[in-house]
Amino acid sequence: MHKLRTWVSYRPPPSLLRSTTIELNRRLNGLSKLGRLEEARNLFDEMPDKDEFTWNTMVAAYANSGRLTDARKLFDESPVKGSITWSGLIAGYCRYGCEVEAFKLFSEMHMEGQRPTQYTMGSVLRLCSMTTSLQRGEQIHGYALKTGNDGNVFVATGLVDMYAKCICIMEAESLFEKVADAKNHATWTAMLTGYSHNRDSFKAMDFFRHMRTEGVEINQFTFPSILTACAAVLANDFGLQVHGCIVKSGFGSNIFVQSALVDMYAKCRDLKSAKKKLESMEIDDAISWNSLIVGFVNQGLIGEALYTFQRMHAKNMKIDEYTLPSVLNSLASTKDVRNAKSVHCLILKSGFGRYQVVNNALVDVYSKQGNLDSAFTIFNHMEGKDVVSWTSLIVGYSHNGSYEESLKLFCAMHVTGSIQLDQLIVANIMSSCAELAIMEFGQQLHAILVKSGLESSLSVDNSLVTMYAKCGAILDANRVFDSMQNRNVITYTALIVGYAQNGKGLYSLLLYDQMISAGIAPDYITFIGLLFACSHTGSLAKGRSYFNSMDKIHGIKPGAEHYACMIDLLGRSGNLSEAKQLLDQMDVEPDATVWKSLLGACRMHKELEMGEMAAKELFELEPKNSMPYVMLSNLYSAAGRWEDAAKIRKLMKCRGISKEPGSSWTQANGKTHTFVSEDRSHPMMARIYSKIDEVIALIKEAGYVPDMSFVLHDMEREGKELGLAYHSEKLALAFGLLVVPSGAVIRIYKNLRVCGDCHTAFKYISSLYDRHIVLRDSNCFHHFVDGKCSCGDYW
Repeated sequence: MHKLRTWVSYRPPPSLLRSTTIELNRRLNGLSKLGRLEEARNLFDEMPDKDEFTWNTMVAAYANSGRLTDARKLFDESPVKGSITWSGLIAGYCRYGCEVEAFKLFSEMHMEGQRPTQYTMGSVLRLCSMTTSLQRGEQIHGYALKTGNDGNVFVATGLVDMYAKCICIMEAESLFEKVADAKNHATWTAMLTGYSHNRDSFKAMDFFRHMRTEGVEINQFTFPSILTACAAVLANDFGLQVHGCIVKSGFGSNIFVQSALVDMYAKCRDLKSAKKKLESMEIDDAISWNSLIVGFVNQGLIGEALYTFQRMHAKNMKIDEYTLPSVLNSLASTKDVRNAKSVHCLILKSGFGRYQVVNNALVDVYSKQGNLDSAFTIFNHMEGKDVVSWTSLIVGYSHNGSYEESLKLFCAMHVTGSIQLDQLIVANIMSSCAELAIMEFGQQLHAILVKSGLESSLSVDNSLVTMYAKCGAILDANRVFDSMQNRNVITYTALIVGYAQNGKGLYSLLLYDQMISAGIAPDYITFIGLLFACSHTGSLAKGRSYFNSMDKIHGIKPGAEHYACMIDLLGRSGNLSEAKQLLDQMDVEPDATVWKSLLGACRMHKELEMGEMAAKELFELEPKNSMPYVMLSNLYSAAGRWEDAAKIRKLMKCRGISKEPGSSWTQANGKTHTFVSEDRSHPMMARIYSKIDEVIALIKEAGYVPDMSFVLHDMEREGKELGLAYHSEKLALAFGLLVVPSGAVIRIYKNLRVCGDCHTAFKYISSLYDRHIVLRDSNCFHHFVDGKCSCGDYW
């Protein structure tokens, strides 16, 4: 660092001796304003006489250039510190966001008896605006009132801007109205910017009109604010009028105004005008090009977005950390893996890999492309992870079916304690809970959500309805639905499907009527839920009516899922020939789901010939799926054709197809307990088998008769009964009776459809043991209460 030279050891050059202090100060000031600090410092050191202006100029020069350490050292060495000296140093700390140091200096200045000037207060208020420090800003406001500076235009403008940036728009308005005689174009612009910042675009537009009427000077700072307001509400027509004002006022060539115009047109979806404006710009501005790329991405014009980026790259334009996320977003929507990796390489080469916003975009693009390993690797190497980082990966795991991983990652995020919940995370974690049917976790998250005070949203409420419905807690789903102030088609559809899957199909039909009365149009998924409900309530006439209304009334072409539901409905009601006729008349190619519905109906009604045909179609469509082989084998077994059943099992073996083993699981004391048929591995197995023997004996006394048609092997009656008794769902239920407290719901989940014998047994058990049993199989929920099932034995 430079040291002050004493008069004893230093004789200034003759040229300096001939110059007056005023002339030297003028040269020092000129060098400082040009940013030639080393020359300025040399001149400062060589000056024979230094007055207060000399010291103030050099301190301010260092402070304004960001050399705050040098500025503070020179400040401390200054023999005289006036208000200008203090203000120059404070202004530097404010400019570079050093909040603590700036306010400490402001306080010291006051204690030293130096009265802060209007410029000092203006600098500090700008810092409050930058950092949204409302409390400190209010303190400065109080000081301004005491010292009478609140009427100063510089201070008043700073106060208006501070309150507006701190989301206190009413206070900003009140101040603006009070300082009638202390307003200039900057004050008006601060108020306009405040409206735009607070997303009150229509007030901003009215205020802009008022400015024009009052003849207030409008400049390059005013136009970007009003254009931002126009973009926020897609007010393209108003933006076009502002463009006219820009041209007339001569600011059309200003780079900031031009950039704001490109952004406004792009956000208002007028990409032709945005592109035209960009092409007319003399200077290639990266921000403007970014705006156009984002505009193309938002309208799904991915090819145009990538082409614009390629042009940008070809022009050797300076690509910044905001360009790359926009490009990556376009690649995420197209699943363009090759180009995503190319952009990733560019990021690494250009050094943008250290930017969090870029890394977040990389995590997001790889997650959406299903490359979760790469997404996790980038996430894991990020030094700082914000809510976007965590959300991108959690959502990626959830959308790619890695539900358990998404829950684990959420728990890891929660443990850090540094990340606030957001609505997107909550909605996706609820979806993962729904898919895994982990209601306890979902309930805990619901409690965390309530405690956090996070404002609910339609997407979060919809995910809550879905989670509770898919976990078999249909009453809780209904409570959330009733508490919602706003509902959309997703809300109604979630509960319609929930009712249908929980054996309350008639409620689905009633809710659909309420939905139509509320003026909400159904969608593709709504009709899947409705037809499923009709299928599981035997509502044949209603089902036909809904199916016919899809295209005729609502303009929705039935898909394979709808045909599958209708064929299931017709098949369950015994109309197999009509089901086959509908299948033959389908407007879309029958997929495996359709043939499975027909095969299931044939299994129910023991229609062997049609079942054989459906099974053979499935052999072609899904050659590795065991389901049609098992179903056909079951058909043969039920008909007593044991040899044919054995041939099907042999065919499966020859083709290397293995049947998915039936398993059931239940949760107790925070652990999941899984069982398979005739399982002996559980630590409590002796007690479980003893409980089963007790239960079977008790329900037999009550009238239960084992249904031998669900035994798939030719064996003696005693062996068949034992095989039925030790099905996985019965083992899980016996365990539940042993460990789940009396009065609590026993919840069991099965990967396959529950067999008819277990269904009958569960009804008896629910009555004799006075327990509410919820069994979710691969098809729907069964609520067993008082000897009855919610499905009405129609599942």
